[in-house]
Amino acid sequence: MTARHHDHAGQAHVHNAHGDNATRIFWALLLTAGFMIAEVIGGVLSGSLALLADAAHMLIDSVSLLFAWLAFRLSRRPADAARTYGYHRFPVLAAFTNGISLVFICIWIFSEAADRLLNPTEVLADPMLAVAGLGLAVNIAAFAVLHGADRTNLNVRGALLHVWGDMLGSVAAIGAALVIMTTGWMPIDPILSILVGLLVLRSAWFLVKDAAHVLLEGVPAALDVRDIGRDLVSHVPVVEDVHHVHAWSLSQEHSLLTLHARVTEGTNPDSAVAAIQARLADRFDIRHVTVQIELEGCADEAVTASG
Repeated sequence: MTARHHDHAGQAHVHNAHGDNATRIFWALLLTAGFMIAEVIGGVLSGSLALLADAAHMLIDSVSLLFAWLAFRLSRRPADAARTYGYHRFPVLAAFTNGISLVFICIWIFSEAADRLLNPTEVLADPMLAVAGLGLAVNIAAFAVLHGADRTNLNVRGALLHVWGDMLGSVAAIGAALVIMTTGWMPIDPILSILVGLLVLRSAWFLVKDAAHVLLEGVPAALDVRDIGRDLVSHVPVVEDVHHVHAWSLSQEHSLLTLHARVTEGTNPDSAVAAIQARLADRFDIRHVTVQIELEGCADEAVTASG
Protein backbone atom coordinates (compact mmCIF):
# COMPACT_ATOMS: atom_id res chain seq x y z
CA MET A 1 0.00 0.00 0.00
CA THR A 2 1.38 3.41 -0.93
CA ALA A 3 0.46 6.95 -0.03
CA ARG A 4 1.66 10.36 -1.15
CA HIS A 5 1.61 13.70 0.62
CA HIS A 6 1.79 17.20 -0.90
CA ASP A 7 2.35 20.49 0.90
CA HIS A 8 0.29 23.01 -1.09
CA ALA A 9 0.94 25.86 1.36
CA GLY A 10 4.65 25.29 0.98
CA GLN A 11 4.33 25.30 -2.80
CA ALA A 12 2.49 28.65 -2.69
CA HIS A 13 5.29 30.09 -0.55
CA VAL A 14 7.90 28.84 -3.03
CA HIS A 15 5.99 30.36 -5.96
CA ASN A 16 5.86 33.75 -4.22
CA ALA A 17 9.59 33.57 -3.47
CA HIS A 18 10.33 32.67 -7.09
CA GLY A 19 8.28 35.66 -8.24
CA ASP A 20 10.37 38.05 -6.14
CA ASN A 21 13.60 36.36 -7.27
CA ALA A 22 12.56 36.68 -10.91
CA THR A 23 11.77 40.38 -10.53
CA ARG A 24 15.11 41.11 -8.91
CA ILE A 25 17.01 39.17 -11.57
CA PHE A 26 15.14 41.07 -14.30
CA TRP A 27 16.26 44.45 -12.91
CA ALA A 28 19.81 43.20 -12.55
CA LEU A 29 19.62 42.09 -16.19
CA LEU A 30 18.58 45.57 -17.34
CA LEU A 31 21.41 47.22 -15.40
CA THR A 32 24.04 44.77 -16.63
CA ALA A 33 23.00 44.75 -20.29
CA GLY A 34 22.56 48.53 -20.33
CA PHE A 35 26.10 49.25 -19.22
CA MET A 36 27.79 46.52 -21.24
CA ILE A 37 27.80 48.62 -24.43
CA ALA A 38 29.50 51.54 -22.71
CA GLU A 39 32.17 49.23 -21.31
CA VAL A 40 32.89 47.71 -24.73
CA ILE A 41 33.37 51.19 -26.19
CA GLY A 42 35.58 52.23 -23.27
CA GLY A 43 37.67 49.08 -23.53
CA VAL A 44 38.27 49.57 -27.26
CA LEU A 45 39.14 53.26 -26.89
CA SER A 46 41.48 52.74 -23.95
CA GLY A 47 42.99 49.45 -25.08
CA SER A 48 42.39 47.92 -21.64
CA LEU A 49 42.17 44.14 -21.40
CA ALA A 50 40.65 44.49 -17.94
CA LEU A 51 37.76 46.51 -19.37
CA LEU A 52 37.32 44.25 -22.40
CA ALA A 53 37.44 41.15 -20.19
CA ASP A 54 34.84 42.69 -17.92
CA ALA A 55 32.72 43.67 -20.93
CA ALA A 56 32.87 40.10 -22.25
CA HIS A 57 31.97 38.93 -18.77
CA MET A 58 28.99 41.31 -18.73
CA LEU A 59 27.86 40.05 -22.14
CA ILE A 60 27.76 36.48 -20.89
CA ASP A 61 26.24 37.72 -17.65
CA SER A 62 23.43 39.41 -19.53
CA VAL A 63 22.63 36.19 -21.35
CA SER A 64 22.96 34.20 -18.13
CA LEU A 65 20.69 36.58 -16.22
CA LEU A 66 18.18 36.30 -19.05
CA PHE A 67 18.28 32.49 -18.74
CA ALA A 68 17.95 32.76 -14.97
CA TRP A 69 14.90 35.01 -15.31
CA LEU A 70 13.32 32.71 -17.89
CA ALA A 71 14.03 29.71 -15.66
CA PHE A 72 12.06 31.20 -12.77
CA ARG A 73 9.21 32.03 -15.15
CA LEU A 74 9.16 28.54 -16.63
CA SER A 75 9.37 26.86 -13.21
CA ARG A 76 5.90 28.23 -12.43
CA ARG A 77 4.32 26.13 -15.16
CA PRO A 78 2.14 23.36 -13.74
CA ALA A 79 2.97 19.69 -14.04
CA ASP A 80 1.65 17.87 -17.08
CA ALA A 81 1.46 14.33 -18.40
CA ALA A 82 4.98 14.55 -19.85
CA ARG A 83 6.58 16.18 -16.78
CA THR A 84 4.69 14.97 -13.74
CA TYR A 85 6.98 16.84 -11.33
CA GLY A 86 6.57 20.09 -13.23
CA TYR A 87 9.40 22.42 -14.22
CA HIS A 88 11.12 22.99 -10.88
CA ARG A 89 14.48 21.90 -12.29
CA PHE A 90 14.72 24.82 -14.73
CA PRO A 91 16.37 27.21 -12.20
CA VAL A 92 18.87 24.51 -11.24
CA LEU A 93 19.67 23.86 -14.89
CA ALA A 94 20.15 27.61 -15.42
CA ALA A 95 22.52 27.73 -12.43
CA PHE A 96 24.55 24.82 -13.83
CA THR A 97 24.75 26.54 -17.24
CA ASN A 98 25.80 29.82 -15.63
CA GLY A 99 28.58 28.09 -13.74
CA ILE A 100 29.90 26.40 -16.87
CA SER A 101 29.81 29.70 -18.79
CA LEU A 102 31.85 31.36 -16.05
CA VAL A 103 34.51 28.66 -16.35
CA PHE A 104 34.89 29.38 -20.08
CA ILE A 105 35.01 33.13 -19.42
CA CYS A 106 37.87 32.59 -16.99
CA ILE A 107 39.75 30.44 -19.51
CA TRP A 108 39.41 33.23 -22.10
CA ILE A 109 40.62 35.85 -19.62
CA PHE A 110 43.66 33.72 -18.72
CA SER A 111 44.52 33.24 -22.40
CA GLU A 112 44.25 36.95 -23.21
CA ALA A 113 46.20 37.91 -20.10
CA ALA A 114 49.04 35.56 -20.99
CA ASP A 115 49.23 37.10 -24.46
CA ARG A 116 49.29 40.62 -22.96
CA LEU A 117 52.09 39.67 -20.57
CA LEU A 118 54.18 38.35 -23.46
CA ASN A 119 53.25 41.23 -25.75
CA PRO A 120 52.57 44.34 -23.63
CA THR A 121 50.00 46.77 -25.03
CA GLU A 122 49.68 50.45 -24.16
CA VAL A 123 46.60 51.29 -22.10
CA LEU A 124 44.94 54.74 -21.84
CA ALA A 125 44.41 55.06 -18.12
CA ASP A 126 42.06 58.07 -18.00
CA PRO A 127 39.13 56.67 -20.02
CA MET A 128 39.75 53.27 -18.46
CA LEU A 129 39.36 54.73 -14.97
CA ALA A 130 36.20 56.65 -15.89
CA VAL A 131 34.46 53.67 -17.47
CA ALA A 132 35.55 51.28 -14.71
CA GLY A 133 34.29 53.65 -12.02
CA LEU A 134 30.90 53.95 -13.67
CA GLY A 135 30.81 50.19 -14.18
CA LEU A 136 31.48 49.60 -10.51
CA ALA A 137 28.54 51.83 -9.59
CA VAL A 138 26.24 49.90 -11.94
CA ASN A 139 27.47 46.54 -10.62
CA ILE A 140 26.95 47.62 -7.02
CA ALA A 141 23.38 48.62 -7.87
CA ALA A 142 22.73 45.26 -9.55
CA PHE A 143 24.30 43.40 -6.62
CA ALA A 144 22.12 45.35 -4.17
CA VAL A 145 19.01 44.39 -6.14
CA LEU A 146 19.93 40.69 -6.08
CA HIS A 147 21.13 40.73 -2.49
CA GLY A 148 17.53 40.90 -1.30
CA ALA A 149 16.61 37.71 -3.15
CA ASP A 150 16.79 34.17 -1.73
CA ARG A 151 20.56 33.63 -1.67
CA THR A 152 20.21 29.93 -0.85
CA ASN A 153 18.59 29.37 -4.26
CA LEU A 154 21.09 28.00 -6.79
CA ASN A 155 19.70 30.12 -9.61
CA VAL A 156 20.00 33.30 -7.53
CA ARG A 157 23.50 32.22 -6.47
CA GLY A 158 24.46 31.89 -10.12
CA ALA A 159 23.12 35.35 -10.91
CA LEU A 160 24.83 36.86 -7.87
CA LEU A 161 28.09 35.18 -8.82
CA HIS A 162 28.00 36.73 -12.28
CA VAL A 163 27.36 40.21 -10.87
CA TRP A 164 29.98 39.68 -8.16
CA GLY A 165 32.47 38.77 -10.88
CA ASP A 166 31.59 41.99 -12.71
CA MET A 167 32.18 43.97 -9.51
CA LEU A 168 35.60 42.40 -9.10
CA GLY A 169 36.37 43.12 -12.74
CA SER A 170 35.50 46.78 -12.29
CA VAL A 171 37.60 47.01 -9.12
CA ALA A 172 40.52 45.39 -10.94
CA ALA A 173 40.17 47.82 -13.85
CA ILE A 174 40.13 50.79 -11.44
CA GLY A 175 43.21 49.46 -9.66
CA ALA A 176 45.02 48.85 -12.93
CA ALA A 177 44.14 52.34 -14.19
CA LEU A 178 45.48 53.98 -11.02
CA VAL A 179 48.74 52.00 -11.16
CA ILE A 180 49.23 52.87 -14.84
CA MET A 181 48.50 56.56 -14.16
CA THR A 182 51.03 56.73 -11.33
CA THR A 183 53.78 54.37 -12.51
CA GLY A 184 53.14 53.63 -16.20
CA TRP A 185 53.52 49.86 -15.51
CA MET A 186 51.31 48.19 -18.14
CA PRO A 187 51.53 44.53 -16.97
CA ILE A 188 49.29 45.36 -14.00
CA ASP A 189 46.28 45.24 -16.35
CA PRO A 190 46.56 41.51 -17.31
CA ILE A 191 47.88 40.55 -13.85
CA LEU A 192 44.80 41.88 -12.07
CA SER A 193 42.61 40.25 -14.73
CA ILE A 194 44.14 36.87 -13.84
CA LEU A 195 43.53 37.41 -10.12
CA VAL A 196 39.88 38.25 -10.75
CA GLY A 197 39.56 35.20 -12.98
CA LEU A 198 40.91 32.92 -10.26
CA LEU A 199 38.42 34.24 -7.70
CA VAL A 200 35.50 33.83 -10.09
CA LEU A 201 36.68 30.36 -11.14
CA ARG A 202 36.67 29.13 -7.54
CA SER A 203 33.10 30.29 -6.95
CA ALA A 204 31.98 28.92 -10.32
CA TRP A 205 33.30 25.48 -9.38
CA PHE A 206 31.19 25.35 -6.21
CA LEU A 207 28.12 26.54 -8.12
CA VAL A 208 28.53 23.83 -10.78
CA LYS A 209 29.18 21.22 -8.09
CA ASP A 210 26.02 22.10 -6.11
CA ALA A 211 23.81 22.33 -9.21
CA ALA A 212 25.16 19.02 -10.57
CA HIS A 213 24.34 17.34 -7.25
CA VAL A 214 20.68 18.32 -7.65
CA LEU A 215 20.58 17.39 -11.34
CA LEU A 216 22.03 13.97 -10.48
CA GLU A 217 19.26 13.56 -7.88
CA GLY A 218 21.66 13.59 -4.96
CA VAL A 219 20.45 13.37 -1.37
CA PRO A 220 19.38 16.80 -0.04
CA ALA A 221 22.00 18.66 1.95
CA ALA A 222 22.20 17.94 5.68
CA LEU A 223 20.14 14.74 5.27
CA ASP A 224 21.54 11.30 6.02
CA VAL A 225 19.14 8.63 4.75
CA ARG A 226 20.63 6.18 7.25
CA ASP A 227 19.11 8.21 10.07
CA ILE A 228 15.58 8.03 8.66
CA GLY A 229 14.96 4.33 9.27
CA ARG A 230 16.39 4.41 12.78
CA ASP A 231 14.36 7.49 13.66
CA LEU A 232 11.05 6.09 12.38
CA VAL A 233 11.52 2.79 14.20
CA SER A 234 12.30 4.69 17.41
CA HIS A 235 9.50 7.27 17.24
CA VAL A 236 6.64 5.59 15.35
CA PRO A 237 5.56 2.63 17.56
CA VAL A 238 3.87 0.62 14.79
CA VAL A 239 6.95 0.66 12.53
CA GLU A 240 9.15 -2.42 12.89
CA ASP A 241 11.54 -1.89 10.02
CA VAL A 242 12.31 0.67 7.29
CA HIS A 243 14.23 -0.11 4.12
CA HIS A 244 14.58 0.88 0.46
CA VAL A 245 14.92 4.52 1.51
CA HIS A 246 15.55 6.88 -1.41
CA ALA A 247 15.80 10.66 -1.06
CA TRP A 248 16.59 13.21 -3.74
CA SER A 249 16.21 16.89 -4.57
CA LEU A 250 13.78 18.00 -7.25
CA SER A 251 15.11 21.48 -6.53
CA GLN A 252 16.59 23.16 -3.50
CA GLU A 253 13.08 23.86 -2.20
CA HIS A 254 11.60 20.44 -3.00
CA SER A 255 12.94 17.30 -1.32
CA LEU A 256 11.35 13.96 -2.17
CA LEU A 257 11.47 10.62 -0.37
CA THR A 258 10.30 7.06 -0.93
CA LEU A 259 10.56 4.19 1.53
CA HIS A 260 9.20 0.78 2.52
CA ALA A 261 7.95 0.37 6.07
CA ARG A 262 7.02 -2.93 7.72
CA VAL A 263 4.45 -2.39 10.44
CA THR A 264 3.10 -4.51 13.27
CA GLU A 265 0.30 -6.99 12.64
CA GLY A 266 -3.17 -5.48 12.83
CA THR A 267 -1.99 -1.91 12.16
CA ASN A 268 -4.24 0.28 10.07
CA PRO A 269 -2.11 1.15 6.99
CA ASP A 270 -3.59 4.65 6.62
CA SER A 271 -2.78 5.48 10.24
CA ALA A 272 0.76 4.17 9.82
CA VAL A 273 1.30 6.29 6.71
CA ALA A 274 -0.03 9.39 8.46
CA ALA A 275 2.26 8.81 11.45
CA ILE A 276 5.30 8.29 9.21
CA GLN A 277 4.53 11.42 7.19
CA ALA A 278 4.07 13.50 10.31
CA ARG A 279 7.39 12.33 11.76
CA LEU A 280 9.28 12.96 8.51
CA ALA A 281 7.83 16.46 8.24
CA ASP A 282 8.58 17.30 11.87
CA ARG A 283 12.05 15.77 12.16
CA PHE A 284 13.48 16.05 8.64
CA ASP A 285 11.28 18.73 7.02
CA ILE A 286 10.43 16.36 4.16
CA ARG A 287 6.85 16.87 2.99
CA HIS A 288 6.64 15.03 -0.31
CA VAL A 289 6.75 11.34 0.63
CA THR A 290 5.74 8.07 -0.95
CA VAL A 291 5.38 5.25 1.60
CA GLN A 292 4.92 1.57 0.83
CA ILE A 293 3.43 -0.25 3.81
CA GLU A 294 4.33 -3.92 4.25
CA LEU A 295 2.45 -6.20 6.61
CA GLU A 296 4.67 -9.20 5.89
CA GLY A 297 7.73 -9.55 3.64
CA CYS A 298 9.12 -7.02 1.18
CA ALA A 299 7.35 -7.22 -2.18
CA ASP A 300 10.48 -6.15 -4.05
CA GLU A 301 12.49 -9.02 -2.60
CA ALA A 302 9.79 -11.47 -3.60
CA VAL A 303 9.83 -10.19 -7.18
CA THR A 304 13.65 -10.37 -7.27
CA ALA A 305 13.63 -13.93 -5.95
CA SER A 306 11.05 -15.05 -8.52
CA GLY A 307 13.06 -13.43 -11.30
